[in-house]
Amino acid sequence: MKKIAIIGAGISGLFFANLLRQKSGFDISIYEKNNSINIEKGYGIQLSVNSVNLLNKIGFKNINITNKFNPKKVDFYSLIKSKKICDLDISIFNSNDAKYTTLQRSSLIDFLHQKLPSNLIQYNKSVIKIKETAKNIILIFEDNSKLECDYLVISDGVFSSTKSIIANKKIEPIYSKSIAIRGTINKYMVKNIDYNNISLFLGSNFHSVIYPLDKGNELNFIGILEKKLNKIQMKDYSLFNERSFISSIMGELSNQIDQNILKNIKNIKCFPIYISKEIYKTEHKNIFLIGDAFFALPPTLAQGASKSIDDAYELYKNLENNNNFFLKKRIKKIKMINKRSKINYFAFHLSSNQLTFVRDII
Repeated sequence: MKKIAIIGAGISGLFFANLLRQKSGFDISIYEKNNSINIEKGYGIQLSVNSVNLLNKIGFKNINITNKFNPKKVDFYSLIKSKKICDLDISIFNSNDAKYTTLQRSSLIDFLHQKLPSNLIQYNKSVIKIKETAKNIILIFEDNSKLECDYLVISDGVFSSTKSIIANKKIEPIYSKSIAIRGTINKYMVKNIDYNNISLFLGSNFHSVIYPLDKGNELNFIGILEKKLNKIQMKDYSLFNERSFISSIMGELSNQIDQNILKNIKNIKCFPIYISKEIYKTEHKNIFLIGDAFFALPPTLAQGASKSIDDAYELYKNLENNNNFFLKKRIKKIKMINKRSKINYFAFHLSSNQLTFVRDII
């Protein structure tokens, strides 16, 4: 029986473990550095039809229907002109069993977590050293415990410390020169939009998205603002929780966002957006990276969760079929998605009147 160690209990790690449990011949364990899995309600995610199809392989279609939503379209609005530009029908890609879905990230994490045995995940486990022998991989943890495994799957996020260990050098993401503003708003506080759709607002050096998360009245709000930060600000994470900083950010948006929306957003949180500088191509035969640990993308295609799910499934098929095409296929796909994300970011944040005029026509 092959022993597989998964580092990180995020979406990609949990989904990968669920897939492996459907096949015999694998002894699975997950190691999480925190003392629990964070299932606190906070913000939403969007799932492509393909990722919903993949999740259905482990029973996602049976999730409580009140905990998710299936938007019909993406409506594009100009914040500068205060009007709708166009819409994109995303329901045309739906099938009877798989539909474009929005939901709380916590709902997906809880679903993935609950399908696993409680003893599968070990908490407060941080890897500090990795050794490879001719037969296996040896993990050494901060508490001095050791583990031998046949395969190591690294899924500990954008700030993956395990990636730096296998690379024998410090690998850090870069600040994308943007911050995210997250919150929720009651749908009755938002006027002139279709609550059944995703509403995408294009501004100047800023864009925001509002969409339903479930069958309730709360809508998810996410805004991406271009923002220069100095080195001290980037290292001071407490800054992003300070009322004065949040107020200053909301003040910067006061000339772009509708005042009724601005004053009714609740549970506001700000955080800097970090992305991967380059793809790390591991030369280790039985060590794999998935999710943001593999490559963190700009959040302009709402593809973060779907990419993590896709990563996990591709690796699962790779192990199931005993081939070595995973890295090559993922690199090709990630480069394509990253290019599209950068183009979207540029188009969504145009500040020139001439360019926005052309964009809105196109």
